[in-house]
Amino acid sequence: MDISIVVPLFNEDESLPELCAWIERVVTANSFTYEIILVDDGSTDNSWEVIEQLRSKNPHIKGIRFQRNYGKSAALNEGFKAAMGTVVITMDADLQDSPDEIPGLYKMIVEDKFDMVSGWKKVRYDNTLTKNIPSKFFNWATRRMSKINLHDFNCGLKAYRLKVVKSIEVYGEMHRYIPVLAKWAGFRKIGEKVVEHRKRKYGTTKFGWERFVNGFLDLASITFVGKYGKRPMHFFGLFGSFVLLLGLLMIGYLIASKIIEPEYALTNRPVFYISLTLMVIGTLMFIAGFLGELIARNSPGRNHYLIEKKIGVE
Repeated sequence: MDISIVVPLFNEDESLPELCAWIERVVTANSFTYEIILVDDGSTDNSWEVIEQLRSKNPHIKGIRFQRNYGKSAALNEGFKAAMGTVVITMDADLQDSPDEIPGLYKMIVEDKFDMVSGWKKVRYDNTLTKNIPSKFFNWATRRMSKINLHDFNCGLKAYRLKVVKSIEVYGEMHRYIPVLAKWAGFRKIGEKVVEHRKRKYGTTKFGWERFVNGFLDLASITFVGKYGKRPMHFFGLFGSFVLLLGLLMIGYLIASKIIEPEYALTNRPVFYISLTLMVIGTLMFIAGFLGELIARNSPGRNHYLIEKKIGVE
């Protein structure tokens, strides 16, 4: 199979028929063998009924339905598990991503040998002040942290080699950082393609201002997990050792002072309590490191979702 197109969705029953028909026209015109995997993230409208109807008319369409809403990352993760195409392409279901970009993305993976290609919506139709400024800052911070030179990490239109999506695990709100996850999994040829951004035709956006707060919390989390997820003792042990050593040096200074000036009471000095606090913190960080090592070595898979129904997916 040439292409797997993974489409996470939540309450998009109006746009699905038009989106699937558009995808079908593009892949048929380019003679691609394909599958469309529609992942219903617990929609409360008629999205699943629409998916069933589309499946009855086109066997290339497959569906996964969550029992409740888990979020975009969960939907992408399940879609990646089901994907079988040589190239996996993700896009949003709201028709703001253009299926006409599929051939160009496919070419960059197959012919130009990129591991992953991220879309860049250079010209946008939703440049509101509350969205544009936080988004620019978010992308700048992610570029600085990851050393990946992309303009739009959160663009839903992306393409991957199949091996990439089978090598990463997307959870929480980590869909914003898939390029970072791919890089830390060993896939370093990550490209970018300017893509068309279209005005929303149906429904309303599902994301509010809180996604930026969650985004930066996830950035801190993914930075730590990426660097120290398999060796948490290296992080906690380093800082724990430094803090504990500092506390011990202070205690040594107090003992020396007591020897030189016996009349001074150790407990009357603020440095005494500071040194005790530092020693306790250092010890606790060591304990956290050991516990982290135990968890990292024995934790089961973090992704488990209640799936109500599947169509065409094993």
